[in-house]
Amino acid sequence: MFQRAGFDGFIIALLLMILLARLWPEGSLEWKGFSISRLAGYGVSIIFFFYGLRLDPVKLKAGLQHWRLHLLVHLTTFGLFPFIAWATKWIFEGSLYYDLWLGFFFLSTLPSTVSSSVVMVSIARGNMAAAIFNASISSLIGVFITPLWMSLVMDSIGNTPALGDIIIKLVLQVLVPVIAGILLNKQLGYFAERNKKILKMFDQAVILLIVYTSFADSFLNKRFETLDLLTLVIMTFSMVVLFFVVFFIIRYFCRLLNFNREDTIAAVFCGSKKSLVHGTVMSKVLFNASPLTGIILLPLMIYHACQLLIASILAKRFNEKASF
Repeated sequence: MFQRAGFDGFIIALLLMILLARLWPEGSLEWKGFSISRLAGYGVSIIFFFYGLRLDPVKLKAGLQHWRLHLLVHLTTFGLFPFIAWATKWIFEGSLYYDLWLGFFFLSTLPSTVSSSVVMVSIARGNMAAAIFNASISSLIGVFITPLWMSLVMDSIGNTPALGDIIIKLVLQVLVPVIAGILLNKQLGYFAERNKKILKMFDQAVILLIVYTSFADSFLNKRFETLDLLTLVIMTFSMVVLFFVVFFIIRYFCRLLNFNREDTIAAVFCGSKKSLVHGTVMSKVLFNASPLTGIILLPLMIYHACQLLIASILAKRFNEKASF
């Protein structure tokens, strides 16, 4: 039932990690020199090495020709999203829900997700080469753009490293492993493709560890006391509205630019998605184990679930239509 709705077991596992963090928050603490958070940090670099290993330079080069499509996607991902979030700041500033707004703004600054964007474009019969190019390049751009956007609000989070230190750490932890993987694509790319299901499980396991430690820290510091069911419902509704607002704005500009059906599908699915992988990874670097990390990740997790559900339904629908 969940798979038909666009969900998979990973969504349920995320919820279970939050429950575990609520019941046993002490598990995130360091014990005799070992910590789950440190283990997850090593896993992050491995994730991005294999991500780079699966990037075929030939396919990336093939997607370069659609420059107008790329420009639209990245202006949406790193421009429209943050603008929408920043425009709502005055509503939450000084209120009990400002921490949630920080999470909303963090979500808006993230790059597009890779795997699900490509899968949805494939299901909807869109431009696959453009989808692979945009989703992949978005991840690399995000290493620099996300910290720049977040530098506007980092003072309110507290105990965070300087912008230069953040970018250097992201370059070492994300960009260097990706580039190393790309350089080894010809030699080892087949290995990553052959074992992509196992690698996906590894990616998800690392994300679950980061989610657990982030939420455990927030529970230990009692950061969720202001949240109730109504707040979660309103937040979920807001994430759905955000997805459709961005989706239809992109679609409008696709018509304005006379994009064909395939390019339009690639643009709307790549431009409206946000990456949970990059969000959890960057939260470790940006927020420096801040007790706010769990609550800041909450809007991203809700948006991730909503985008999977909505995009899955839309992709199947567009697959059956000859026009977009």
